[in-house]
Amino acid sequence: MAIALITGGSRGLGRAGALALAKKGVDVVITYNTNQAAADEVVKEIQSYGRKASALPLNTADSHYSFPEFLITLKQVLKSQFGKQAITYLINNAGIGLNASFAATSIKQFDTLFDMHVKGPYFLTQTLLPIIEDGGAILNISFGLARFCLPGNSAYGMAKGAVEVMTRYLAAELGNRNIRVNTLAPGAVETDFGGGYIRDNSEVNNAIASQTALGRVGKPEDIGGVMAALLSDDCYWVNGHRIEASGGMKL
Repeated sequence: MAIALITGGSRGLGRAGALALAKKGVDVVITYNTNQAAADEVVKEIQSYGRKASALPLNTADSHYSFPEFLITLKQVLKSQFGKQAITYLINNAGIGLNASFAATSIKQFDTLFDMHVKGPYFLTQTLLPIIEDGGAILNISFGLARFCLPGNSAYGMAKGAVEVMTRYLAAELGNRNIRVNTLAPGAVETDFGGGYIRDNSEVNNAIASQTALGRVGKPEDIGGVMAALLSDDCYWVNGHRIEASGGMKL
């Protein structure tokens, strides 16, 4: 039975992906940074679909110390709760948003974004590589801002651009194990990301909808379904690519 590990799975797109995979018969391990209660609720939802699930704490920006310890814990959980020694899928989803003009972006803000969105996925994937099954798949989450520009997002967009380059290199280097690696780049989605800025601000929401071919802002379920699809065997021959799921935003 396939097992997926989703970082940042306690809310938003990670939660949507976890539930979509559970509906497809995949067992799921999610990680959370601080909100264990929310993570536990997602575990219960996954279990309601008849799948096994677990939630583990992980700070994906802390690559120096937390990743080796996380690997040890993950191995123990896989053995005790799932009867397995490896995961089938890895979704590098955890992240934060930060809106600041280029002129005002600080070194600390820049480093925070790159630690979480680039350095974290790079070295977490490296750490977990020995327990990713041959023939499995890795999905890195980018964003539409790596393709189009909105003022105030230069560092975030650059970080996501780096994720997309990383994906191509991983696909090239892991092909000998038949591990597929792709990028999923959502457009604007109604979540609590960035304090719910897109979801809760009707003016912003309407403005984005007017720039989207399908006429609305995305919902988490829109992205969760694409996550599950890209990891499935139906998309086996999709490898090393960037797939944007934005409803046709800023075409």
